[in-house]
Amino acid sequence: MRTREAVEAARWLAAHGVEWQAPGRWRDGGREISDNDLAQEWSRDLLVDGGLRLGFGLLDLLDEYWVTLEIGWFAEERDEPAIYSALWSGYRRRLEGFSRCEAVLYSLWVDWFENRDTVDAAFGAVLSDDVHHLRSRRRLRELAAGPVHRRAARVLANSGPVRWSIKHDVYEAAVAAVPELHHAVFRGLLMSYHDLYGDISPTAALALLDGLHLAPDTEHLAALRAVLRTGAHNHYRNPELWEQMIA
Repeated sequence: MRTREAVEAARWLAAHGVEWQAPGRWRDGGREISDNDLAQEWSRDLLVDGGLRLGFGLLDLLDEYWVTLEIGWFAEERDEPAIYSALWSGYRRRLEGFSRCEAVLYSLWVDWFENRDTVDAAFGAVLSDDVHHLRSRRRLRELAAGPVHRRAARVLANSGPVRWSIKHDVYEAAVAAVPELHHAVFRGLLMSYHDLYGDISPTAALALLDGLHLAPDTEHLAALRAVLRTGAHNHYRNPELWEQMIA
């Protein structure tokens, strides 16, 4: 993604002797390095010098997970509301883009949603705060299209580890008012069952499944409904049960 921040990050790198050569290849002095090498060797210095703006610019250049780690550590070390606000603003912007930012999605999943200490704030910042705001003003249909729809769909599909108590009403709102998000809700429910740290309430999840407008032959829909009817909460507690349902 070639953003203004990415251009600035590229200029910063060039000023420090790091030049782009070809996709996935950089020249650092007299040696060639990969995107991952660059992320691990330069992210910290760039963030210290240029802050989150350049940090997100480097992420746009590389889409490397290591950059999101450094961004998170940078925010944690400073522990200031303004820094976290800028961090979540950067995540939201990239979740809303046309390009699928894999590093941001992976970071949300493993670093923020799986962490019991950060999941509430993270899920609120990237989706649930907006859903609650829109629902209180009867404007949930704004989630049906455009950048905010892309963000909502990506977060919902990636929300398996989010605690059920904070995601259930977001799922419920999407099911009731935004059919365009039904497939993303289904993916969220599916991963709530399959993720190692997934969190799901079988009875409530079945009620949500009943409200989704999906093709009857949607892959894994029947199997998910069947395992939830047994009261199962997580694939890893009884892997054989899922295998029985898809046999």
